[in-house]
Amino acid sequence: MRRLLIGTVTAVAVLLAGCSTRSDDESDTARKASPAAEETGTTSDFGTLKDVCGPGTAKPSTVRGVTGERVQVGVMTDMGFSKKSEFVDAAEVFTSWCNDAGGINGREIVPVTRDAKLMEVRQRTLEACKADFALVGGGAALDSLGVKDRLNCLLPNFPAQSSQAGAIGSDLQVLAAGPVAGYFQYSGFYTWLLKDKYPDSAQKVGVIAGDAPVTKGMAAQFKEAVAGLGGKVSYSDLYPSAGVSDWTPYAQSIKKDGVRGLVFLGDFASLAKLEQALTNIGYAPDWIDANSNAYGSAFPKLAGPALARQHNYAELFATAPLESAADNSATQQVIDLFEKYAPGKEVTYPVLRAFSAWLIFAVSARDCATLTRTCVHDNAMKHQEWTAGGLQAPFDLTSKEPPTCYCVVEATAEGWRPADFEPDNGSFRCDAPAYKYKGDYGKPVTLADVGKSMSDLT
Repeated sequence: MRRLLIGTVTAVAVLLAGCSTRSDDESDTARKASPAAEETGTTSDFGTLKDVCGPGTAKPSTVRGVTGERVQVGVMTDMGFSKKSEFVDAAEVFTSWCNDAGGINGREIVPVTRDAKLMEVRQRTLEACKADFALVGGGAALDSLGVKDRLNCLLPNFPAQSSQAGAIGSDLQVLAAGPVAGYFQYSGFYTWLLKDKYPDSAQKVGVIAGDAPVTKGMAAQFKEAVAGLGGKVSYSDLYPSAGVSDWTPYAQSIKKDGVRGLVFLGDFASLAKLEQALTNIGYAPDWIDANSNAYGSAFPKLAGPALARQHNYAELFATAPLESAADNSATQQVIDLFEKYAPGKEVTYPVLRAFSAWLIFAVSARDCATLTRTCVHDNAMKHQEWTAGGLQAPFDLTSKEPPTCYCVVEATAEGWRPADFEPDNGSFRCDAPAYKYKGDYGKPVTLADVGKSMSDLT
């Protein structure tokens, strides 16, 4: 999910299009309790996970966000700005399925949207602090803005994605599939590109980024990592984050410099235009990192015939691609649940990430005799091989080291497909080296930074 910040408000909106959940109106989410699984015929299993949700005899509680009948969780989103519904759909589908199966030991899960609208992260976090048991299945572009407030009120977060250095790896955050603070998260992907697939491109890598402080910081990270993995950035440029009317000059510069591999830190609509310009002047790098933001039905349509010439790849961390659904029962189950609970809505990469977050929250809460934040957080952080029932390669939440497994997809004129990257573990290849940043790009916020400790969590 390189659903990371890419610069200005416009660029962030496109790149983080998946940050979305359901309505702000809490009354919209206060659905009546669903029948138990045995009455509805709803399976309580997800992939290889057994009895994720189910009935029980929950006791009254004084914990914020919890009663004997329900548990309220917040879902961070930039939906009011991005206008995307991916997290809205994921929250609706997962909680509808879980509640139909009996909820969390009989408690209905009630998700409430906390729509940051890009710039209101602190406001939504403070609202969540007053009413929610935890944050689950969401994400905000400027997520570091709310971390201190979240830790000050001891609110656990199970995000689908995390974007900024202050948030990635912060305390009371359970990120079910990486990234890991302080490490380049695409080391396996770039090792494959630079050493295995296109070794002649290693010394001729180009980086184009939006002209904004955050994006330029990202470009610095990629330049360091490329060099650290044996490559060399020979071309670097910035483009106005508000947009470019004619990408031909950029295409000509890329051709003149002989760029063989291109890193594009921007929105995929702009990338599509750049690739059309490259194709028009008769030039194609060996590879283009379109990043996971482009993984979906929109980018191939926008790029059109250019994809017959340009070679686009994206890493999905260690998430099984949607194209593997025929061979992956967990991925197929997400698709089936969407057909049942949100017909017509698209299953996307952010949806898969959100489902992993919802699943680890649900099984961690399920295993609490008394539902407390300490119990749910501690249960989640015990998982050493979390696969979300088969949606992803194993991820060790007890480790501070980055995972070794990754997945690469390729864009074609017919759509996305798994790339020929020699996977050795199902959909994944598990030989990624660890590259730890030498530069200072910021650190995650800790409980100690706000004068708290784990002993304060209840």
